[in-house]
Amino acid sequence: MSLLRGAALLSVLSMLHSASANPLPTYFNATGDEPSRIGKKCTGTINSAASVAAAVECTTIIIEAFTMTEGTTLTIAAPTGATITMQGSITFPYYQWAGPLMVVSGTSVTFDGGGYQLIGNGASYWDGLGGSGGKTKPAPLLRINNSGTFKNVNVLNAPMRSVAIGGKSITVTNVNVDNSAGDASTLGHNTDGFDVSSDGPVTISGCSVHTQDDCLAINRGTGITFTGNTCAGPNHGISIGSIGNDTTVSNVVISNNKMTDGVTGFRIKTDATGSNSFVTGVTYSGNTLSGITSYGVLIDQSYPSTLGTPGTGVIVSGIAFTGTNTVAVASGAKRLEINCGSTTSCPG
Repeated sequence: MSLLRGAALLSVLSMLHSASANPLPTYFNATGDEPSRIGKKCTGTINSAASVAAAVECTTIIIEAFTMTEGTTLTIAAPTGATITMQGSITFPYYQWAGPLMVVSGTSVTFDGGGYQLIGNGASYWDGLGGSGGKTKPAPLLRINNSGTFKNVNVLNAPMRSVAIGGKSITVTNVNVDNSAGDASTLGHNTDGFDVSSDGPVTISGCSVHTQDDCLAINRGTGITFTGNTCAGPNHGISIGSIGNDTTVSNVVISNNKMTDGVTGFRIKTDATGSNSFVTGVTYSGNTLSGITSYGVLIDQSYPSTLGTPGTGVIVSGIAFTGTNTVAVASGAKRLEINCGSTTSCPG
């Protein structure tokens, strides 16, 4: 073990308390901004692809149960201050195309899913390859580009990435991702729960994720809070990155979450060849991780390798573990591993 890695291990271990890979694509708009639009004081109903255009003229929008037209994005560009309420589930039929399957945008929008489902029919796509080949899988299933609130939705069997968040000033609560059927024969792949790329603020709370890739992946952004959520299944953890060129992630709070049986717990991964990028001001507090099978905490500057030759072009700083974070790993797993290129690129 290098002196640098050994010193970093001791530094982070002093802050931890315990009772016992694929790069993300860019698929968000540049800023998360949506133009304001004044709607009509009426109620519009969405029950087919053809009904959307008329419904989004209204400030009250009802979504009834229906099956979406294959190969078409359900785009709900709501007027400012609109209320959108689901009164039935939406089924997205099997069809090989790039996606996304559904996009919601608008300013100060309230979206209430009422506990209904967005059904992605993932089992028809899953082939163990994700985005690396095989069938073309539409992704994400849901893209949240609005500001306001988004709550009470169950996302079932996403073909690949589940929920992407690109909107500013958005609070996401009780949005539950269930890709557990993809555990069978390890067929589900690249099925991230939440992917975030936003200038913030973004708060994700009271949500649950069972998936085969990252529970949370922060690809870019600032002012991101992930609190009181549950991650289950062979997920790849609560992750930042991978971080490549000209990217900043800052002011992140990861608190009071529970994770069971993940491959990795907390992970920060930066590209070995990345440059002019920063990960700064990340706080972990009050989290409980158990049954982690590979790495409880992994900070690695050698992506796409794991613990390979690290680069120095991405600065990772201000990483803090406060309060009590319980990190319990399975037999043979490592509780903490840090692979930094230099004390300049990983000042702590």
